[in-house]
Amino acid sequence: MSNLLSLSSTQLKRAAAIKDQIEDLNRELAGLLGSTAAAAKPAKASKKGGMSAAGRARVAAAQRARWAKIKAAKPADKAPAKKKFTMSAAAKAKIGAAAKARWAKIKAAKKA
Repeated sequence: MSNLLSLSSTQLKRAAAIKDQIEDLNRELAGLLGSTAAAAKPAKASKKGGMSAAGRARVAAAQRARWAKIKAAKPADKAPAKKKFTMSAAAKAKIGAAAKARWAKIKAAKKA
């Protein structure tokens, strides 16, 4: 293993090319000798974790169905949210006037 680590990139590429040639010759030899298992099929590059578009669509549809089932199972009869309290303009004006009167009274007491 340490021998592989000391090789340069060009040496590694050359070693890979030689290995491919050896595999090709072995397949050719197997074909000549009548071994159909190795000669019939050339080496197929494996697909890494691939999924077809149709497969992804099926998985997505199944997941959407699962979520729909979960959402349908939840009780829909929740109590409606409380209405947010809003103050009328007249009430705001009345509170503002009272606050101004309070501060005027405090300021008048400080001056006296």
